[in-house]
Amino acid sequence: MSVTTLDPRTALVVVDLQNGIVALPTAHPAADVVAKSATLADAFRAKGLPVVLVRVTGGAPGRTEGPQPSGSPAADWADLVPEMSPEDGDFVVTKQQWGAFYGTDLDLRLRRLGVTQVVLTGIATSIGVESTARSAHEHGYHVTVAVDAVTDMNAEAHANSVQRIFPRLGQTGTTAEIVELLG
Repeated sequence: MSVTTLDPRTALVVVDLQNGIVALPTAHPAADVVAKSATLADAFRAKGLPVVLVRVTGGAPGRTEGPQPSGSPAADWADLVPEMSPEDGDFVVTKQQWGAFYGTDLDLRLRRLGVTQVVLTGIATSIGVESTARSAHEHGYHVTVAVDAVTDMNAEAHANSVQRIFPRLGQTGTTAEIVELLG
């Protein structure tokens, strides 16, 4: 389903556009995701709508079969990329999990602002973005994913999220469609 409407109190939630994540090899150019996310952030700010910049600084505890990071990350690994530097009125959420809701005050902050819908962008589509979309849906928010402003390290995982998961959680659209709906 293509995005049809934006609620009057919609927030942009930009997931993990930070130095360490943007530097990873991705299925689609990370620079394009950053540029489109910046376009959306500017459009949301121009309308006085909330912009949330999410960054990850750790990981959930527990054993997994996947490879674990070795060594220490670079000192600026968790710093937001320059194009996503917070501006007045933005807020930054620091998470330790894949999704931006669990263990953070994101839901509380959005509810205090009267937000009923979130537009999501970021990296990685099947990890941080999808986890945040699932949680937003479970919290009762209308969810929209800017599909040209997300990417993944795995093209198949990205396609699965965009084609199979996001349409079940909300609506999808392009950056241009979302900006047009903002008016």
